[in-house]
Amino acid sequence: MPDASSTTATPAAPPAGRLLGIDALRGLAVFLMMEQHMSIWLYRAPPGKTILSEPVLKAFQAGGGVAAPLFVTLAGLGTSLLIRKQLRSGRRTGLALDLLLARRGLALMLFGLLLNLITPSWFSPGSWFVLHLMGFAMALAPAWRRLPSAVLLALALTVLGGTVGLQNWLDTPFVLGNGRMRNTGMPGGALRLAFAEGQFPIFPWLSMFLSGMVVGRWIAAGQRARVLKLAGVTLTLGAGLAACYVLTRGGVLPKFLLEDPWVRLFRIRGSFYPASPPIILLLHTIVLLLLALVLRLEAIWPRSSNAWMVALGRTSLTLLILHVYVFRELSRLPVLDLWQNVPSVAGTLGIIFAWTFVTAWLARLWERVGYRFGAEWLLRKAGG
Repeated sequence: MPDASSTTATPAAPPAGRLLGIDALRGLAVFLMMEQHMSIWLYRAPPGKTILSEPVLKAFQAGGGVAAPLFVTLAGLGTSLLIRKQLRSGRRTGLALDLLLARRGLALMLFGLLLNLITPSWFSPGSWFVLHLMGFAMALAPAWRRLPSAVLLALALTVLGGTVGLQNWLDTPFVLGNGRMRNTGMPGGALRLAFAEGQFPIFPWLSMFLSGMVVGRWIAAGQRARVLKLAGVTLTLGAGLAACYVLTRGGVLPKFLLEDPWVRLFRIRGSFYPASPPIILLLHTIVLLLLALVLRLEAIWPRSSNAWMVALGRTSLTLLILHVYVFRELSRLPVLDLWQNVPSVAGTLGIIFAWTFVTAWLARLWERVGYRFGAEWLLRKAGG
């Protein structure tokens, strides 16, 4: 996804003080995203089986579930680092900084709209995907940046609680399919998708962005130990809510907790369509633990050992749009005939790893000219 902390065309050498580990973590998210999508879109399971019947591809699906939480959290983190960089340099303060944040957020939402339009097999023009969510959150950063960290964390918890109430009010199904998540014909239309029933609606996913902003402040202030402490809090809350669900089903706790309006607060399942508070908290815990690990490794992690992941991370927006268009839309063309038509696991993995290698290699070459004319470059230009 876009690197909010970058403000100029990327030079061949990393800017002074840049946290390459964060770029590498974003690169990991890119890989997890692409391998999950591509395995679903390419593999043709034998009769009577599904993609989950294959251990390697099943693991890919599980790992891919961390990609979006990584992107959203890192978007919040990057926004905080961008704000700090602008304020410390004196380049933009006050209204000028607010306009920068709002313009970048709106530009990112336009990229989301572009993805909607070029991928009609997946999205409708009113779909609400991860790009829309991050753009929306960034556009409101002029408000977020003025709030104390404690208030942002409290607001993140409020968003989670509000998710339960909103899903109950809308009677959101416990399982959302792609047809429902692109349907703007229901009451509320596109706003319904944006706030509650799209792929990555504001409720509950905004909570990760807000938490990411706080983590960015801690990193900038040299308070990195707080990241692990926050992971402990999210793990405790997420595991506690999930345990309530399990114990209630086992008859230990009162059965009314499995009924509306309470069940959405505790119910836990592997998918996050739609996401419940426990799965959001547990996924956020994984992200925070990965982030804490990367921050510990940053000082001893030479650039040569993570350059490929850094290159993937710094072209994440470009690669998101490109791989979706190629493997969701172009793969359906008769000349390619790849859409869910690769009959072997080995063939599917071969395409995934070949694509990853080629894109990472090209990204490293592209780095020499600052990723000029890529989606990230255009985002910076549009955002000022």
